Amino acid sequence: MRHLQLALVLAALTVASQAQTTPMPSSPDTTFTAIQASKDVPLTADPTSDFWKQTKPVFITGDTLGNPVPSHRTEIRARWTKDNLYLLYISPYEELSLKPSPDTVNETNRLWNWDVAEAFIGSDFQNIRRYKEFEVSPQGEWVDLDIDLDKQGNHDAVKWNSGFKVSARIDADKKIWYGAMQIPFASIDTRPPVAGNTLRIGLFRCQGPTATRYLLSWQPTGTNRFHVPERFGTLLLAAASK
Repeated sequence: MRHLQLALVLAALTVASQAQTTPMPSSPDTTFTAIQASKDVPLTADPTSDFWKQTKPVFITGDTLGNPVPSHRTEIRARWTKDNLYLLYISPYEELSLKPSPDTVNETNRLWNWDVAEAFIGSDFQNIRRYKEFEVSPQGEWVDLDIDLDKQGNHDAVKWNSGFKVSARIDADKKIWYGAMQIPFASIDTRPPVAGNTLRIGLFRCQGPTATRYLLSWQPTGTNRFHVPERFGTLLLAAASK
C-alpha cells in the first residue's frame, strides 16, 4: 500500500511539473488573425474595399471590466505584408468627443483624452512590459509611443517615431467612424514577418464625452486602464487563403 501511495504521489508531481512547464495553447477567443496580402496598397478606411474583405475580424464588445456595451460593438480587421501590419477599426458611436483644431500632420500627444482607437503591440515575450502604442482619432489625428512600464512618467515615450500612417473618416448618418493604421513591421518586431509568427496585442477604444465616457477593450483588463499587458491577446500572422 505504501508503495502504491508513493507511486500516486510521484505521478501527481509529474503532472503538476508538466502543467507548470508546458505552455498552454492560445484560446481562439484571445487570438486575432491577420491575413497576408500580396502587396502593400494605399491606406484606406473603407471597409468595402477589396483589401479589407479577406479578414478574420475580432470584436470589442465591452469595457475594461468586462461589462457588455452592445451599442459600441467595434469590429477590427487585420492584414499584413512583408513590410507592414494593417488594422481597421469600425466604430459605432452615440456621441463623439473630438479635439478642437485637429492636426493631422503632426503627432498629437495625449490624444487619448478624446475619442480614439488604440493598438498596443509587443514582440518581447520575455519582458511583456515593453510594447508600442498606436492611436488614431476619428479626425485622422495620431500618436505613437514606446512604452516601458518600468519607467513611470517616461516623457521620452512620445518622442519615438514609428513611421506609421493613419486614415480616418466619420459617417455621421450611420453614426460610425472608421480608422485605419499602416504600421511598419520594423517598428514593432526585430524578426522578418512570416506566416506563423505571433505578437502580443491589446485593442482598445476611448469613446464619448467625459460624463458618459466608455473605456472599451477587446480583452477585459480588470481595471479602469488599458496598460495591463498580462491581459493582452495574441496576434497571429496567417498565410493568405487559397
